[in-house]
Amino acid sequence: MPYIGFVRSPYGPIKTYDRVLEELKRRGFEVEFSKHHWAGDLPFGLVVAETQKGPVAVRWSLGREFSFRLEEIDKDTYDEFVEDTIEYTNADSG
Repeated sequence: MPYIGFVRSPYGPIKTYDRVLEELKRRGFEVEFSKHHWAGDLPFGLVVAETQKGPVAVRWSLGREFSFRLEEIDKDTYDEFVEDTIEYTNADSG
């Protein structure tokens, strides 16, 4: 099943990406591939990962402290979440 997540982070894009991957590993996800999308002038982005449990997409935004919420969803909702986030940010890949 696919998963989506929501992160608040006091860090910039690179450290937030690392923290998201660390948190997924801590929760038992084995990340096989990951990609990070963000807009350089906006304080949020999207981490997309392929894992042994299924695809994961985590939307992050700046906040005062690190928090992480993850939920299991259906494939159509996952696809819409990813497409909407990338379209909204008109994101660059890193």
